[in-house]
Amino acid sequence: MEQTTPESATPESAVTPGAAGADVPVTMTEKAITMVKLTREQEGIEGSFGLRIAVRGGGCSGFEYAIDFENDPRDTDLQYMQGDLDIFVDPISARYLTGTEIDYVLGTSGSGFKFNNPNAIGTCGCGSSFTV
Repeated sequence: MEQTTPESATPESAVTPGAAGADVPVTMTEKAITMVKLTREQEGIEGSFGLRIAVRGGGCSGFEYAIDFENDPRDTDLQYMQGDLDIFVDPISARYLTGTEIDYVLGTSGSGFKFNNPNAIGTCGCGSSFTV
């Protein structure tokens, strides 16, 4: 994977290398970033809280995505910025998420965050779990 540095980062994503290095496993569209900020505001969560993006065992296909607000990164997290949103990803999740883009979609069957993960070889019907 190509290393991303602040000089080569896109304008909406600047990397702050954490313990895991400068690789950025997950990117977010502007729409997704906007919706995360809106949700954080609607839930009364301080703007200093970042977004934890993770993979955990479960779901219909074996793994499921998890996103949540968190105040501080863990010691081993990869921490970087997208826009002015702090992102935290643990090293194990980063392996499954490399190259993933998160978008926010509106559709006739509902709206929500969509994970476009190039590592997934199968997904469930609801789109929240996957197989690698």
